[in-house]
Amino acid sequence: MIRTDLQELLLANLRDVKDFPKPGIVFKDITPLLSNPDCLSAVVEAMLADIVDFDPEIIVGIESRGFIIGAILASRLGVPFVPLRKSGKLPFTTFKESYGLEYGTDSLEIHTDAIPKGARVLIHDDVLATGGTALAASKLCERAGAGELAYAFLMELSFLPGREKLASYSNKIISTLNIS
Repeated sequence: MIRTDLQELLLANLRDVKDFPKPGIVFKDITPLLSNPDCLSAVVEAMLADIVDFDPEIIVGIESRGFIIGAILASRLGVPFVPLRKSGKLPFTTFKESYGLEYGTDSLEIHTDAIPKGARVLIHDDVLATGGTALAASKLCERAGAGELAYAFLMELSFLPGREKLASYSNKIISTLNIS
């Protein structure tokens, strides 16, 4: 499938939810995409093609929507999947990182033994917006032992500064859909 067709398919399978989770925010809902097997398959195939040169040794998925496609990518590549969870959700010892959102603050955690020292890690989430979540994920992965980092997002809100915020960590940022 050529990229233009993929872009159209993605746009047709996303839903904008106004004023969620608070007034003024337009939430990009991926549940229509997830319920369309052809669309989900096209997204996974496009991401696999884009990340193959990075050759990740681990895929890290950010809670919660990053778990879905991230786990599929890991399975397809035959590499481990590591979940980054909200605070208090992981049962073993963790590293914790707080970050800012468009609409508040939050924190993520990773198991202290989740990443072998020096591993190439691909961080996946559904949306790159302000970059706060992905930046926190980068810091956690480094603390846990990661070497080289790259990112794969289902979509990027290019009118927000997420890409610039991640520039000091990696120039390997893959976005399947760019929304201006």
